[in-house]
Amino acid sequence: MKVKTLVEELGMTLITGDGEKEITGIYACDLLSWVISHAKTGDLWVTVMNNVNIVAVASLAEVACIVLAEGVKADEQVVKKARENGVTLLGSSMPTAEIIIKSSKLI
Repeated sequence: MKVKTLVEELGMTLITGDGEKEITGIYACDLLSWVISHAKTGDLWVTVMNNVNIVAVASLAEVACIVLAEGVKADEQVVKKARENGVTLLGSSMPTAEIIIKSSKLI
């Protein structure tokens, strides 16, 4: 499933990126070192972390996108770094568990 389909189906906000990356799995975690070692290429990564380090982690893990859950607003520095590094960033007011449940039905 393409990121833009997820955005449309679940009413998320596309903050950066064109929505064309392919989502092949789901991963949720807020411990960045754990994400680096466990997330898979193409994962939709759900987190409430809001600092520039998430962009570096997303690049290393080659996730399809980062979803900032529970209404967390993307810091301007995070948005800028995501654009510079081609990282797709989404926002959602839904709790992490709800994002995972609803996304899993679409993938």
